[in-house]
Amino acid sequence: MELIVTPGETRKRLDLFLAHRDPALSRSALQRLIEDGCIRLNDRPAKPSQKIKPGDCIVLEIPRPAPLDLKPEPIPLEILEEDEALVVLNKPVGLVVHPAPGHWSGTLVNALLHHFTGPDGTLSSIGGKERPGLVHRLDKETSGVMVVAKTDQAHHALAAQFKEHSITREYEALVWGAMKKTEGLIELAIGRDLRERKKFSARTARPRPSATVYRVLERYGALASRVALFPRTGRTHQLRVHLNSIDHPILGDPTYGGKKVRRLEQIEIPRVMLHARTLGFQHPRTGAYREFSAPTPLDMEQVIAALREISTVTGQKPS
Repeated sequence: MELIVTPGETRKRLDLFLAHRDPALSRSALQRLIEDGCIRLNDRPAKPSQKIKPGDCIVLEIPRPAPLDLKPEPIPLEILEEDEALVVLNKPVGLVVHPAPGHWSGTLVNALLHHFTGPDGTLSSIGGKERPGLVHRLDKETSGVMVVAKTDQAHHALAAQFKEHSITREYEALVWGAMKKTEGLIELAIGRDLRERKKFSARTARPRPSATVYRVLERYGALASRVALFPRTGRTHQLRVHLNSIDHPILGDPTYGGKKVRRLEQIEIPRVMLHARTLGFQHPRTGAYREFSAPTPLDMEQVIAALREISTVTGQKPS
């Protein structure tokens, strides 16, 4: 990749300039690439601390990572439906979708390799060796419905629907505080946060439009609310960021809500209270609309029951 520093750009360190241009690469990773000679400035070896100026030419040659040696693992899966084109499943809480630093095994991909490759089945190759069959993903602590492609044709068709935002998606969440409006629309352009790279926010170098419709299902006095969420776009951490932006972070999400969302009264919140309840799409082979739902998981039901009990005892009955 070749970059030309544009007029008006202030003088700054090369590694800092590149980190702001491409948030997918951390500053430490960029420094390693510069030291390895993979990044050159004006056709010469560069240093991370070297200052850039308008007109400079930066060339990046980022090597492809070595493919992972993924192993099939007999991890149980709750299959909602399966045919020759796809499989729809209910992802449990705590299951990482694909291998990443800190989670090289025990992921949904390892489970899929055990269940759907070999003589009894196949998976789409579009995602490469690291993400076979994966058309979309859910966070580790988010439970709910996912669709996995078994053929490349199905993968292309499903991915196109996600890109066009024609997929039906409904989430359920428990959020901090009593939401005043019964329903509403949150529109906020978000991207990787400039200061905290593991977070996403409106404070970003590359804001991307995002929108979420919400509807309040139940209020538990002033403590919390249960809401249905209908994302119109599919940005990373979108629902978590959007709800925090209106001062109603998801319970159990300290990344965006801080300490206050980890415990309400005597109720311990075990994880991020977010569940992908419903997923609907046009079947890639038949064209027929199909919709699948997964019930609220037990740990979330237990928190709901505790919230109802507390709000009743304090005279703030659920509404």
